[in-house]
Amino acid sequence: MKITVFSSNQPRHLNLVKRLSSLADRVFFISECNTVFPGLVPDFYKKSDTMQRYLRNVTTAEKKIFGDIDFLPKNVSTLLIKSDDLNLLSKQQIISSLESDVYIVFGASYIKGWLIDFLVLNNAINIHMGLSPYYRGTSCNFWALYDDNPSYVGATIHKLSKGLDSGPLLFHCIPKLKENDQSFDFTMRSVEIAHDGLFESIKDGSLFTMDEVLQDKSLEVRYTRKAEFTDIIASEFMGRDFDSRSVEFDYPNLIKPVFG
Repeated sequence: MKITVFSSNQPRHLNLVKRLSSLADRVFFISECNTVFPGLVPDFYKKSDTMQRYLRNVTTAEKKIFGDIDFLPKNVSTLLIKSDDLNLLSKQQIISSLESDVYIVFGASYIKGWLIDFLVLNNAINIHMGLSPYYRGTSCNFWALYDDNPSYVGATIHKLSKGLDSGPLLFHCIPKLKENDQSFDFTMRSVEIAHDGLFESIKDGSLFTMDEVLQDKSLEVRYTRKAEFTDIIASEFMGRDFDSRSVEFDYPNLIKPVFG
């Protein structure tokens, strides 16, 4: 089996590629690179004291669950590109990665042009960090907790489409909140269960036979954009007390849920 992954270069992205490499004979990894020191080096988010503090919490939780950055297995062929360069690639430049059995998008930039046409035609899978159709856009699990909706923290495995996070649903992945978890640990566990759910569905073949469920946009709770995540919002969130022992769950309607 050959698998092609469009993703990024943080520990959580590398973890997915490592997991898939144990299933596939060959993994083609097109990696959009950002700084591996978010909050210290200005990149996706501006370098402010508040963002540094917020992103330190994120990276601490990420390393707790996924470890640090590391080299990838020998059966992974990696193409490193700068973030947002994805849509500038020609078909010829990545031709060897376009004859795979499975195509997966996780944390890549918004895909357009010939590449989105190719991926949709070839039934590419997207990992959306958030529960669609309830939370869509960016930083969905942050906003679910910000809205005091812990039951809406999770991930969605769905077919890739030309619209953002709008493709037919396959299944939802729901993290387990562990004792003494902080809010950042809890949202990062949604990435872990997404990897587990996708891995197992490819391994047992169920991914390829699942019924697709069209998204009901009338159920949308919030659609968020990067510009909405400000220093004021981040500071307010970090100032809240998160007690894992007092969190209660009332899940929305879920599609074939996989629980952590």
